[in-house]
Amino acid sequence: MDVIDVKILKLLQKNARITASEISGEINLSVPAVSDRIRKLESSGIIQQYTAIINSRKLEKDLTAIMFVSLERPKYTERFLEFVNGEMEILECHYLAGDYDYALKIVTENTFTLESLLNRIKSVQGVQKTKTIVVLSTVKNNYSVCPESETD
Repeated sequence: MDVIDVKILKLLQKNARITASEISGEINLSVPAVSDRIRKLESSGIIQQYTAIINSRKLEKDLTAIMFVSLERPKYTERFLEFVNGEMEILECHYLAGDYDYALKIVTENTFTLESLLNRIKSVQGVQKTKTIVVLSTVKNNYSVCPESETD
């Protein structure tokens, strides 16, 4: 990956619907060359997917919480992860080192729907303890890593 690839990635991060022609004009490279580089970035797995970022507040999902979950034993992991994958309000699930086994990012309507989800989580066999932190506001929320090159 070189400086030109990084520029292409940064433009795609700002707007995944930008055309190869528009990128070409921004970085002063031919459209076929831009298209070829994008294909290579996709096939190498550097570009993992394209997605729409949806404003949760517009869908009346006004509450974000981070929930830490500890399981009694590893034998409960599969059942817990099946539960997590079935819950649309759980946007992220991270396996952790430390006092808790998992960190969940939850986006839901309000404290009542958060309480309901918390009760469902606590009822999953093997869940030993939880700790929930309500997010008051988000200062920074990048959706992807920042591409860098050695000359940035």
